[in-house]
This record gives sequence, structure tokens and C-alpha cells, in this order.
Amino acid sequence: MCGILALILADPKSVDAASELHEALYLLQHRGQDACGISTCAAGGRIYQCKGNGMGATVFQNGQRLADLPGYMGLAHLRYPTAGSSANAEAQPFYVNSPYGIAFAHNGNLINARELKHFLDEVAHRHINTDSDSELMLNIFANELNETGKARVNEEDLFSSLERMTKRCQGAWACTAMLAGFGVMGFRDPYGIRPLILGARPRPDGASKDYLMASESVALDQLGFAEQRDIKPGEAVIIAKNSAPIFRQVHEQLAYSPDIFEFVYFARPDTVIDGISVHESRKRMGTRLGRRVLEVMGEERVKEIDVVIPIPETSNTSAPCVAQFLNKRYCQGFVKNRYVHRTFIMPSQTKRRAGVRRKLRAIPQEFKDQNVLLVDDSIVRGTTSREIIRMAREAGAKSVHIACCSPPILNCHIYGIDLASQTDLVAYNKTVAQIAKDIEADTVIYQTLDDLKSACAELSPRDPATQKFEIGVYCGKYVTEVPEGYFEYLDRLRGSKEVVTILDPIKQLTIASNESVPNATKINGDSVNGNYVGSVAMGGASSAFVNGEQISGEDTADQVSDRMDISLHNFGDYSTVS
Repeated sequence: MCGILALILADPKSVDAASELHEALYLLQHRGQDACGISTCAAGGRIYQCKGNGMGATVFQNGQRLADLPGYMGLAHLRYPTAGSSANAEAQPFYVNSPYGIAFAHNGNLINARELKHFLDEVAHRHINTDSDSELMLNIFANELNETGKARVNEEDLFSSLERMTKRCQGAWACTAMLAGFGVMGFRDPYGIRPLILGARPRPDGASKDYLMASESVALDQLGFAEQRDIKPGEAVIIAKNSAPIFRQVHEQLAYSPDIFEFVYFARPDTVIDGISVHESRKRMGTRLGRRVLEVMGEERVKEIDVVIPIPETSNTSAPCVAQFLNKRYCQGFVKNRYVHRTFIMPSQTKRRAGVRRKLRAIPQEFKDQNVLLVDDSIVRGTTSREIIRMAREAGAKSVHIACCSPPILNCHIYGIDLASQTDLVAYNKTVAQIAKDIEADTVIYQTLDDLKSACAELSPRDPATQKFEIGVYCGKYVTEVPEGYFEYLDRLRGSKEVVTILDPIKQLTIASNESVPNATKINGDSVNGNYVGSVAMGGASSAFVNGEQISGEDTADQVSDRMDISLHNFGDYSTVS
């Protein structure tokens, strides 16, 4: 899951696009804390870029870098790492110079990435330099656009190229793109899984408008883009310089099924996605969860509960509704350190465990000698829940029950949220009682799937009775067809990334001692015992993978843990934070 933005200002002489995109990044920072970037286009069609690993304040040096990003239009991206690596080279927006100069930002996940790699390598002859499916999608689009054979393209050429691209790609996406000197565009997958909204802001002269696209409406609201509409499933919009938006259905709408996890956890509460208020949906989740707690625990056990406490911050909206339904005292029992990343989107299990203690601290006065009902939005691996329950007991709680606003997560998420491998999910192959024992809770209560769906659907501006959602993580039934072997492919990607994380201290030790490990294999530039794994070639220098294909040859290079972007000079690659 990522955050994307595209902005075009009415005045082509303006140089302020980057400052507005930078402000919007802070409003969407919750969607990705691994990397971020901005690409702008100034008069004459020159593209400027700054991107890299880290949060917005770090990458842009608290705004100091914006002066080096002139332009009247631009894209911005916040990366949450999905399956694959999290190298600096995979920070977005991506860029290709041919044809026409295209910058590209993508939120989602392509589930036919291997097929696309084969096509780009064997048919289109386009080189792919990262493991990111976003780079694949950009190159598919660039290849289709190149087929026009024109020196200059128009809106019709762009729409036709998008139509052909969407026929090749499978999965979920919301994308923004920028064509040098021409304008910006946005488009969405035919199921509407990933969100994208467009806003307009009249200029002071009243004769023209600025336009902003974003993953969440909160970015539009805060920057004054009050005229808003969602990009529909399978729809694209093109906004050329000095022009009004043009909309076109580039793929038949196959469903209108936004990812329900946006409402459960990911989106800000003050956001509206596809006409559904995240805040109101979470309130309704809380009321239904209160009813579920009563059903599961029974009146006598519920009477013993002294206080309802949310696990900050997503459940802050739901928990008061749980307390109100049960007629129990509600309080904020945890103090949250707001300068720590969301632990769910931290890239490793070790970092998530440590992050919980840094992020939260229990207030002893609220827990001592109390029977506590904690409310959380979801339980994924159980790491966070277990640490929080321990903290509650350490603060003096007599008993700790936990109620979850969503059902048990039983399956992988394949559309851009890298929850975990299925076997790492705490609910996998376990009963609710076993889950409670695993996370050290006295009781675990889950929301039912029907209640979760209805809490969101009844707020839909479409027919609530027919409103669907992407709910594959709960029931295993995904909106799209899933290619055979895809889950095993994801597990291999995750395994390769975890090896890199584990090897970091080994690398530091090896550098410090200036000694090599005998009889070892190099993985991501580090020596470990065993054979080559992941995307590194089996058998050493005589074979390697190029664009997903194993080839023979002596000129091979080991995969490294980090790479710089080579497509466009990026001063963010070489800057240091002062």
C-alpha cells in the first residue's frame, strides 16, 4: 500500500508544484514510511526529481530540497514496501526517457508480474532494473505509447495506450503519470481495489483551475481542492496543460470493490474513499463489535469488565462505540509516541517488536487492578498484540481481553499490502482459543465478516445491498483470479528480503574485521554458508538472472542490498541530512 499524488497548476509559469506536493505528502505519510519522492516538470519539459529511502522530512530535508524541484506540475509517491526489495532504486516516481519522457507513481500490486517481465524482455526489448512491479507497469505503458510512432502524442493516443496496457496487466492499481511538457493523468484498476480521487481548485482569477489527484481525500481537503470526484474502476483521466480534465473508460468496469482494509486500518479517519466515510465506518464497526463481545462473553463476564481501552490510533474511533454499547467506562490507557513509525509497516519482525515498546506506554493508573477490554483494528502476526497485552499486565491489569474490529486474517494480501506469509499469520490454522493463548490474552473476540462488510456498505452512495469489497484476506476469495503458483512466488520474494535484513549485522561485522567467511555464498553482497538463494543465480559466476530469466555468461553481478536510481540524475541519492 502506497500513497500517490499528481498535481497540475493552471499557470504554466509557476514553480510551486513541489511545495504543494510536499505538503500533501505529510498528509499521506501514514500510507508509506519506507521511501518517498517527488518529480516535477518545468517550462521546456525538463523533469526534476528527488527521491530516496526515508520519510518526507528526511528525504526533502524539511523542505530545503524543494527549491531544486521547479515546475508547474508533478507527481509524488510514498512507498510502503510490498513483496520484493526495499532498495533506494525502488523509490518512486519512476522515470523513462522514451518515449516522450514519462514519470510514474503506482499504488497496488500486479499479480502477473512474471508474465510481464517475459513480455518486456523477449518482445518489447525493454530493460527492467528493479524488482518493482511499478517499473514493469511503467514500461508496459511506455511500450504501448511507443507503438504510435509519433513525434508528439495527443489525448486519444494516451487513452488508446492505456486501454492496451490495462488488458495486459492483472491485479490492483491506482496510478498517476506525467508526460514531459504535456500534462498529468491518473487511472485505476477495473475492480476499484485501490483508491484514487481527483480534486479541482479555482484560481483567484476565477477563469482557470488547478487539479490534484491523491490516494485519499484528506490531501485534497487540506489543500483547498473542494470540487472532488472519485476516479471510477477502469477509468482514466488526462489533464493536459491549460486544459480541463478528460475522462475515458479504458477498461470495462468489472466490479466496484474497494479494499476493505482501507477502512479497517490503512486510511486516515478523516478520509472519504469511494463515497464512504472512514470515520463513520469505524464507528459502526465499534457498535457491531460491542454486540459481538456481548454474544461471545455473555452478560455475566461482560459485567466484570471495568474499562474499555483502545490500542492507538486506528481503534480510537471504534473503541468509544464499543464502550457505549456495553455501558462501560472508556479511557485512553496508552500514551503514543508520535515520532515512531507505524509498526505494522515496519519491514521486519524484530523491528516491529522493538517498535511496539517505543511507540506505546501504558498508563499504570488506568490498568492497575482493572479487568480490561482492549480494542484493536486487526490482529495480523500477533507481535504487536502480544507486546501490548504484556504491557497491560505489567501495568497491573487483573485480566486482559481483546476485541478486534475485523475478522481473523487467514490469507495473504495480494493487492499491495504485504501483511505476511500465510504461515506467519497468527490466525493461520488456529482456533480463537489458540490465538488467545498465543498472544497471552484471556479472551479474543473477532468481528464477523458480515458485520464488517455491512458497517462499510451501508454508508455507500451506491446500492448498499450490492456494494462489494475486496475481502480475500479473510475468506480466501479474491476479486481477481490468482495465477497458479503466485503465493509461492510471494513467499520466495519475502524470504529473499528477510535474508537481506538478517544479514545486515553480519555485513557490519565482516566490514569491521575485514575478514571473509570461508566456503560461503554471497547473498546481496554478504557472505553466508549455503547455496545462492532468492534472485541470485545458482552456481556462481556462470549464471545469472536478467529480467527474471536465468542466463549463462561470465559478466554477472551479485544482487546488492541497495541500489541508486540510474534512470534520471537524482540528487537525493547523494545528499546527506544536515
